[in-house]
Amino acid sequence: MARPLEPNRRRSLSDPLAAALMPPPNESAADRERRLEAESEAKRVSDVIDEMLRAEKKEKKTKPEIKVLILGQSESGKSTTLKQFQLMHATAAFHADRIAWRAVIYLNLVRSIRRILDAVSPESDQPDEAEYQESASGCAISLTNQLSVISATRVAKYPQYRHALEPLRELEERLIRMLSSPNEDEPTHTAPSKPDWSIYANGNSDTQVAIGKNGRPAPFITIPPSRTSSPLSPSTSLPSPGGSSNSSSKSKNVEVSVHHTSNWKKAFSLGNRIKSPKSAHTNEIEGWWDDPSDPVHVLNSCAQAMLALWKDPSVKQRLREKRIRVEEGSGFFLDEISRITALRYFPSDQDVLKARLKTTGVVEHSFSIADSQRRFITWKIYDVGGSRNQRHAWAPYFEDVNAIIFLAPISAFDQVLTEAPEVNRLEDSLLLWKSVVSNKLLAHVSIILFLNKVDLLQAKLKSGVRLSHHMPRYGDRPNDYENVSSYFYNKFGSIHQAFSSNKEREFKIHLTSVTDTRRTATIIQNVRDIIITINLKNIHLM
Repeated sequence: MARPLEPNRRRSLSDPLAAALMPPPNESAADRERRLEAESEAKRVSDVIDEMLRAEKKEKKTKPEIKVLILGQSESGKSTTLKQFQLMHATAAFHADRIAWRAVIYLNLVRSIRRILDAVSPESDQPDEAEYQESASGCAISLTNQLSVISATRVAKYPQYRHALEPLRELEERLIRMLSSPNEDEPTHTAPSKPDWSIYANGNSDTQVAIGKNGRPAPFITIPPSRTSSPLSPSTSLPSPGGSSNSSSKSKNVEVSVHHTSNWKKAFSLGNRIKSPKSAHTNEIEGWWDDPSDPVHVLNSCAQAMLALWKDPSVKQRLREKRIRVEEGSGFFLDEISRITALRYFPSDQDVLKARLKTTGVVEHSFSIADSQRRFITWKIYDVGGSRNQRHAWAPYFEDVNAIIFLAPISAFDQVLTEAPEVNRLEDSLLLWKSVVSNKLLAHVSIILFLNKVDLLQAKLKSGVRLSHHMPRYGDRPNDYENVSSYFYNKFGSIHQAFSSNKEREFKIHLTSVTDTRRTATIIQNVRDIIITINLKNIHLM
């Protein structure tokens, strides 16, 4: 039984905090003076902190800042969305960076060709072939349970293609060496102002410029290690173009990725070289096309063979039989072979938007965007890695975020995760969406949902792929774009309605193809205006 408090008992006798703050018994005058000085200093520090908080709050009112987090699974279109923001609000910087994407675009093209060669090689038609294979972008696409080796279409010109395109094997290795990095988490030196392609040829890395501990050059871009493949794994090794199934090429089963701390674009810029005349007696400029070690020369010499391979009806038929749709992957440039392999090829805005380079970590970009009253507001947009092993890094960015743009690639209903081949990509997006909208830390955050890659969805449905074969709950509803897109729109919307931690928050859904600049620009402008309006309302409530 609790002892009742005495009626007139002093608060200091029953309050532990008051008791702790009481002067110690038998305190000397000197001790008392030191104690009072310490208390005075503590109060001064506390007052300074309070004043800093008040000043920060006042600054937010006068100089508002908007933080936007771009979320979604890997290869959902997050980096492309960020590029669209850059193209709209930092156009000059975006255009200045375009030349730096040339090496990435070359690598995207080469890897697509190499994957096609792997897929159509006679050695790939073995009875124990895996149930899943990689797409051109690294995502798994499901195949038929059993491939009929007897009825498989043979590519009669495969030996000629393999021989003619053999230089691409070494070029792929060169590009990966140039885009790869030492095992460093942070840059340790400045990248060269222009690339010296010759130092990456034939595995040669004996140079004094930008070399890491293991002999690889900067910039700091990482290639994830390959893992042991299960029978159903999307990373099952395919035979190399050379015909050997035991290729030591590190390009197998990995995706080149750039760490958020790298300054890789600087390494691939040309500096002032493109403006330099070849000699004092001519106005002709010197460019990368004059460098014999530049990869464009290998690509240019292989262009006709690449075109022949891609246009070969037997190749197209063999890819259909295996249900490999390379055109669905990020970094698809096979329809642009002649333009991209031209000696003086310069990446366009659309090329940069389409280029695939997996970013690890968190990428932050700042923009100054004017509101309706012509006041400039600083926007900070964060692109966070979306693969499963990177999602733990999301939570620290939830604090003070104003809005989330969540991307769900609805064309991926027949694909599986590269890192978890037993998981359907669309089902993973639904679970990820549910976890975001139900997170209490994000209860007052506006959410904009991009149901992305609608162009690929339309093409896939027209080709005869049925949603109900991969998501049985769709049932026997019409397998056309209008009905399928409406189904996804309602499904994601109902998850927000059922599980949202704040059903009254600002919430919008857009059907998007973020590589479509004109359409995406309109959507981003609408999203921008909504976020600015909500942010101004919140500032007035502070």
